[in-house]
Amino acid sequence: MNFGVVFWLLGQICWLLAGAMIFSLPWSFPLFGEVSTFDYRGFFGILLASLITAGLGAFLAFLGQKQRDMPLYRKEAMAVVGLGWILASLVGALPYLLSGTALGRDPTGTPVPMTVIDAIFESVSGFTDTGASVLTDVEDHELVPRSVLFWRSETHFIGGLGIVVLFVAVLGVGSASKALMQSEIPALVQTRTYALSQHSARAFGGIYVALTIILALLLMLAGLRPFDALCHAFGTVATGGFSTRNGSIAAFQSWPIELIITVFMILGSTNFVLLYHVVLFGPGRLLSDPEFRTYLATISLAVSAVILAGVIYGDFPDLLTGLRQSLFQVTAIISTTGFSVVDFDRWNGFSQGILLTVMFIGGCACSTSGSLKIIRHILLSKILSLELERTFRPNVVRHIRLGKRVIQEPEIRLQILLYFALIGMIFVIAWLALMAVEPDSTWQTGQRVESRGSLVMAHMPLAPENLATGSHSLKAKLIDCASAVATCVNGVGPGLGVVGPTKNYSHLQPASKLILAVTMLLGRLEVFPILVLLSPRFWRRL
Repeated sequence: MNFGVVFWLLGQICWLLAGAMIFSLPWSFPLFGEVSTFDYRGFFGILLASLITAGLGAFLAFLGQKQRDMPLYRKEAMAVVGLGWILASLVGALPYLLSGTALGRDPTGTPVPMTVIDAIFESVSGFTDTGASVLTDVEDHELVPRSVLFWRSETHFIGGLGIVVLFVAVLGVGSASKALMQSEIPALVQTRTYALSQHSARAFGGIYVALTIILALLLMLAGLRPFDALCHAFGTVATGGFSTRNGSIAAFQSWPIELIITVFMILGSTNFVLLYHVVLFGPGRLLSDPEFRTYLATISLAVSAVILAGVIYGDFPDLLTGLRQSLFQVTAIISTTGFSVVDFDRWNGFSQGILLTVMFIGGCACSTSGSLKIIRHILLSKILSLELERTFRPNVVRHIRLGKRVIQEPEIRLQILLYFALIGMIFVIAWLALMAVEPDSTWQTGQRVESRGSLVMAHMPLAPENLATGSHSLKAKLIDCASAVATCVNGVGPGLGVVGPTKNYSHLQPASKLILAVTMLLGRLEVFPILVLLSPRFWRRL
């Protein structure tokens, strides 16, 4: 392991993050219309965080300066990717801690400050584009400074395309570009892209920035203030889900805003190579792509099922409202954005099951979306179909095709089956760990009933007639813990029950927050860049 070049590149990532923090500072001034007086807490908190991050970057760059021009091989590139995301999550927590950002208020109305674990959870959730939050009232300026709220959404923008891909696009690292991008972008995705390089990173980055700017302008035309428009543009194109409102998109009560965001959630979860080809060759490329066609078909099928079930169970006041809510909510979940326009925790069990299912489907490869990706499900179905045929035709020779491309079957079969097995194993382990860590009392409080925006309700006992006890309490705990792990490993954000769309993660145990933060990183980086860091052989020089 050439530690010098790893330190050098990690130092540059720190400088990129330190510079990104500066963009949050203007929102501390009354000139920009978000605060009535100068917000010194947010300004100096983020400024100090930026200086510390820049200083850390200088220290790391100094350690690796003598080896900065050494070749970057696969092992070093994977170390930079894995450590880079962990480092970003740690320094990204500094603005929350140094600004005095608070989770909410206790029963006496006193602000409850974020702990280190709370800040790390929020930072990891932002960079991994999960959108799970521990903040109970983001609209209270005394609890969450506006500049910090902007930084929170900005972490979505930085992590959406991939911290290392963005790093390559902005700063460039010469011949190391290809190795870094190959380490962050899964091999399965690379089979569908052209040569990975600084040029391709900048092409993707250009599309990413263009979509964000266009969306922000459209949201402003639809009536949002620049601050809200920018923050929601960051969260939409990056398929992240952090909002500036406690009620998420539902707070705006605007169907044009919902429609605009729905379209851009789909674009953000579409293969960026395909979008690049659309720019070059026209929109006809979209429907000629088998993955994109399958993606739209999956959304249509899921929306139809939710509408039908909702009408049968009386979840919607009318059919038009059902179409509006179902289309937005299914798109938000399958794209792993996680915005909400309705408390789907109140929907019937079948519709909730549909949402849990599409959590494990996700968007297209080489997009900002999380989860397993449509392409893997397509290939898995083809592999299973071929294996089924081989049970009664052992000697059959048939290639797996994706559109007009012939896929190398042995390699793809191993990648697909191994990845599904790993995600399943991570899900089960994290689920059991959460069940062990979380006390049953979590399911005997007001968190399962109504509120968001206050820590008061999180600790108020329910009336005896509403108290979850016995087998019902255990069933609720099983489902809620499973949904929490599912939503975090797939990068969605809201789950069911105590972590539903009108709730948050503030009431979970510190150990639970760390478990979920790790699952977010594993899911976002698709397991291997994090797991290899745990192997002693990975760190050997030879």
